[in-house]
Amino acid sequence: MATQRMMALEDSSKHAPGRFYEQDGPVSSYFGKNVFDLKKMRRYMSAPAYDAILKARREGGSVDRGVANEIATAMKTWAMEMGATHYTHLFQPLTGTTAEKHEAFVTLKDGQAFEKFSGTALVQQEPDASSFPNGGLRNTFEARGYSAWDPSSPAFLLDGTLCIPSVFVSYTGEALDMKVPNLKSLQALSRAATSVATLFNPDVTSVGVNCGLEQEYFLVDDSLFDARPDLRICGRTVIGHTAARDQQLSDHYFGEIPSRVSAFMKDFETEAYKLGIELSTRHNEVAPNQFECAPVFSDATTAIDQNMLLMIVMKKVAEKHHFKVLFHEKPFDGINGSGKHCNWSLRTDTGVNLLSPGSTPMKNLRFLSFYSAVLKAVYKHNLLLMTSVCTLSNSYRLGGHEAPPAVMSVFSGSTLSKVFANIMSVDPDNSEDPSMKPDPIRMVSVIPEIFPDNTDRNRTSPFAFTGNRFEFRAVGSSMNAAAATYILNTIVAESLLEFRADVDALMAKGEDLGSAVLQTVRDFLLTSKDVMFEGNGYSREWQEESRRRGLESVTNVPDAYKVYLRKESVDLFKNLGVLTPAEVEARYEVLNETYVKKLQIEARVMGDICLNHVIPAAVLYQNTLIKSIQGAKEVFGDEYKTLCRSDMDTFRKISHFVNSLSSDVEALVEARKKANRVEDIAKRAKLYSTEVKDLMEKVRDSADHLEMLVDDELWPLPKYRELFLS
Repeated sequence: MATQRMMALEDSSKHAPGRFYEQDGPVSSYFGKNVFDLKKMRRYMSAPAYDAILKARREGGSVDRGVANEIATAMKTWAMEMGATHYTHLFQPLTGTTAEKHEAFVTLKDGQAFEKFSGTALVQQEPDASSFPNGGLRNTFEARGYSAWDPSSPAFLLDGTLCIPSVFVSYTGEALDMKVPNLKSLQALSRAATSVATLFNPDVTSVGVNCGLEQEYFLVDDSLFDARPDLRICGRTVIGHTAARDQQLSDHYFGEIPSRVSAFMKDFETEAYKLGIELSTRHNEVAPNQFECAPVFSDATTAIDQNMLLMIVMKKVAEKHHFKVLFHEKPFDGINGSGKHCNWSLRTDTGVNLLSPGSTPMKNLRFLSFYSAVLKAVYKHNLLLMTSVCTLSNSYRLGGHEAPPAVMSVFSGSTLSKVFANIMSVDPDNSEDPSMKPDPIRMVSVIPEIFPDNTDRNRTSPFAFTGNRFEFRAVGSSMNAAAATYILNTIVAESLLEFRADVDALMAKGEDLGSAVLQTVRDFLLTSKDVMFEGNGYSREWQEESRRRGLESVTNVPDAYKVYLRKESVDLFKNLGVLTPAEVEARYEVLNETYVKKLQIEARVMGDICLNHVIPAAVLYQNTLIKSIQGAKEVFGDEYKTLCRSDMDTFRKISHFVNSLSSDVEALVEARKKANRVEDIAKRAKLYSTEVKDLMEKVRDSADHLEMLVDDELWPLPKYRELFLS
């Protein structure tokens, strides 16, 4: 029987490795080719216009509209020379993805065609604000909204279009995107961090955030992808029995990269390099079909913008290779999911990494100050920070023995833990100062010495210190990282302001700078010691211990979202100028709406697959079994009961699961209807997260049992063993 699955398997077997984006010489010869970077700006615009861009980037201000026309002309000239015909403001709405509306350069005047791009068009565009998620900030009849050019991020070319990184706000100025609060949080953090950094170096005038976003993803052959309605619509398999072999042998991790995948990687890296994205790493991840790429660190705004762009590029390039890229955090049940590890650090405008401990951290007052401030921020707002990564798709991943648990903790490593213990327990001036240079590892003479890092890695920690930065491992692979970084930036800014105020208060009482700083560090460490954990975050013991410490775990996502509305959260964003109370409430509404809509889609797809694919295949196989049983009865009489015992047992099992599946799908539909009748979005989300989700698990259990009972040739959907690349 030529089922869609069999045809998809046949098509996928014809997909061979190939290259479609050839490199033109070494990477250095075409790196940044499609970016309107500073070098090109200097060539295409006057010195005053160029200086205006530099000033905006260095000081965080806007570009004067008086020079916008010249900048726009320069951009248009360069873009057209590169073959561009359109331009667009590329912004990051609350969908978590990107949005764009292309406008043509060409215009007519007196019947004559010519290209035009004004400063006004560069600076401001008008997308429809009511059609994007807005949490009630805009009504359908109040559609006007604005995208505005962000000069801190360079324009670039993609598919013949000049893309201008932008922010997105409502007609009345509320932030409707991910970028505005992130930019505001960076400004707040810079002010707060500078106030502390100047205690040690008065020449510091600003502090920025460095970010490195490691991107994990899955690849699936596009023919097999198209034969799975759940993958096409939901980005994950809502049913599917685990494969006999997946990641048990740990042989995929860092293994040989398959030829088709390698060709894809080389092609998307080529296109990424042209866009100025400095990718440095590629490798197989733990799960079959799972891979990772990682860039070099850059400033936070650039890192996030480039990560969003990278995901677009990867999807486009994958089409050439007959692949689909899955950024969903948990596309397959029973194997590891994907994250987007956010490596976060602070740097001064004088070039100093404020989270670099040096060789003797106890004597490095600057490092201790910033580390303790981050620690207190994470402790004070542990649920808010953890909730920042709790989407529906990421909730399938968090808490399993594959990803950080859904409760916040900070891993510091044995050396720093000893330093902190000394500071908290005794007078720091008289305590031992552990060296940050561990002894080299010596094995056999032919192998050179291995110089270990000053801290081990803890893959079970959601927020781990890795030598000179923190790694926020809980961020989901499909997320816009700004959803987490703006919260991290904001809580650290608040903590640093408290740190400076406490130091100033102690100095006002007569303490010298060193004593005041050490006393404040000690107070901050003592306050936040409960969030420090060096053990196995996957263990049941940690779940119990974290509760005893008062750390709040995310056990239900819609319940966790309520942390945004707590007074301390609203005041945090308001006082630091990151979000207004109305903007906070809007984001709370959007989070719940998105959770409901995505789970609603998954439940509907699951019902459709079960009723229109799984049950018909099961009944069709039952008909085959019945014919076999009836034939045996006609030939062998009563002996058929013995001869056909296995067939009859299989028939009974299939009947049981078909009946269970049918009734559970019906119950699932009713549960959705019940939830949909609830007007309050938070209460509706809670019903979806409990009653609807619980029924989905029951439906999946029956469907997955049927997959193992129905004749393989009759099963309509590609199985896990087929979806996983060989």
